[in-house]
Amino acid sequence: MRLTLPALAAAALLAGPAQAAAPLHQTVEQAYPQLEYFFQKLTQEKDRLTMDGTKPFESHDKFLPGKIAAGLGDLLLHTPADDPRLPGMLRDYAALADLTVGMENDTWGIYYYIGSLYKLKQAGLLERAVRPATLDTLRKKLDWRTFVRLPSYELINLPTNYYGVAFSIARLRLLMGWEDAQGSDVLLDKMLKHYATYSGTYGFSDETDGQGRFDRYSILLAAEICERFIETGLTVTPELKALLRKSADIALNAASSDGSGFTMGRSLGPYGETAMLEILSTAAYLGVLSPEEKEYAYAYSARIGERYMNFWFDPQMHSVDMWGKGRRTDTYRGKHRILGENFSLLHQLITTSEMWDKAGMKGAVPRADLDAWLTRARPAFSLTRFASGEYDRALAIWRDGSHVFSLSMINGGISQHANSPYYPLPFSYGIVSGIADSGAAHPQLLPKFKLADGSELIATAFMKDIRTKPEGSGYRVTYHQDALTRLGKNVPVKDTRITVDTEYSLDHGVITRTDTYRAAAPLDVAGLTLEFASFSDGASAEGNTIRFKDGAVKSFTVTGLEACQATPTAGNELYRAPYGPMASVVSCHSSAFTMQKPLTITWTMRYQ
Repeated sequence: MRLTLPALAAAALLAGPAQAAAPLHQTVEQAYPQLEYFFQKLTQEKDRLTMDGTKPFESHDKFLPGKIAAGLGDLLLHTPADDPRLPGMLRDYAALADLTVGMENDTWGIYYYIGSLYKLKQAGLLERAVRPATLDTLRKKLDWRTFVRLPSYELINLPTNYYGVAFSIARLRLLMGWEDAQGSDVLLDKMLKHYATYSGTYGFSDETDGQGRFDRYSILLAAEICERFIETGLTVTPELKALLRKSADIALNAASSDGSGFTMGRSLGPYGETAMLEILSTAAYLGVLSPEEKEYAYAYSARIGERYMNFWFDPQMHSVDMWGKGRRTDTYRGKHRILGENFSLLHQLITTSEMWDKAGMKGAVPRADLDAWLTRARPAFSLTRFASGEYDRALAIWRDGSHVFSLSMINGGISQHANSPYYPLPFSYGIVSGIADSGAAHPQLLPKFKLADGSELIATAFMKDIRTKPEGSGYRVTYHQDALTRLGKNVPVKDTRITVDTEYSLDHGVITRTDTYRAAAPLDVAGLTLEFASFSDGASAEGNTIRFKDGAVKSFTVTGLEACQATPTAGNELYRAPYGPMASVVSCHSSAFTMQKPLTITWTMRYQ
């Protein structure tokens, strides 16, 4: 029988890796031929370069010059000093620097560029890699002041994590001899104080100024700050190591033997996995992992490296592929950034592999029993709190055999609240996924109320009193929302006409979500809908139960709505996860009614 793509993915996930992964540095060696390909292509085509039908230099990728400098700099640094090709490569690098020096290059692009210049300087290659006039122009342009307002040292319309970018640039400018220590000292103080203010007692940075939005970057940020200390010669403080330990715990709790990574929040794809690499390699280098944890964190990292090369990289495209094969990413990482995404991902693989080498793992054979260790050594269930106060934010991680579920209750603030990667759902590879930049036209697994006055409401952002407890052989998670989110604005707007109590029941092979809605006064509802975009295929309906022939999810049952049906997605781009297409969409609805008493809506998902 010929399996569908979702069925193949589920089968591979259930089977697990057939053998131990190769040593990480051996896998990452495959990055250098990819970089050589881009170097030759850029040298030949210059700013006319085309990749898979896309013209990167016409896309206004504001980080591209810096990523080119970093990626090709990695290749120069990897080339032996006696390699006869090196002089020509240095001349070509200098020509590309001349080509890109006048192009837009902001924030992260500045960081990537100056980091590469510093490494080339340390290796004694800078004078041959960048011509004096170009280097003088770069000294003026590669400046943190382009996005930090003085004298207040406030970021100019940027998320809070950019304090780390600004500090890194200032510190590298100091090491390049381009400025004194004042800027980096102030920015370091600003960064750490801001982190403390908006991470509270829990240690994870809010992406907003306290509005309560968290994602994989909130967990990664501690590792990034430690990396900046390491690369610029600063001593990592005990306080930062303690924050990194918290991030490492989440990474290990969410680790999977197939090499997949974070499943909640935006800008995932391979970045959900390289984030794990950054956290765990830095934690290993700084000694915040136990010897046993270090061994298995390395085994997981090796699986991530292989997954990049075998799944994300497409040799026919000569590129990472986050946009084809039914995959979907957000606008931020759209295909217009195809060249820069290749460079930044390869750079992350190289630098994290080097960190593992420094941690003593170069050439180490990864442990083959990763899956057994994760089941034995990591908690079956954990709850990590991110914020508390008027509203709570937390992440529950539940391990059920080879499946890892991340129940993320992390949604607040501007811009992302209506997108399903931020919904309070049990995300798990091949079972439940958000859809990048989805909006709320088809909210994944959340009932949507359309009121008689035209308002549309879903339960996303106003969680209170998050509680968990063991229940039989599984676990229960509950929380309350004192308002639903009224859709249509860039921020979650409270609508107190309806409140909701939510309960998740998690048990082996089955997840049930129960929502009990209450109206403050009789309320006219024009319609009520619920959707589930599933990777499973071959759907058939028996009342409000949908059964699937192929895929990890075997059935999906809804109570509290009038009727359900299931249809194939037929390749519809509205139903694509970061790593591949959904196969079926379940649609349930109720017609108009007046809400006068509590309304309970339940869905139950059974999977294998």
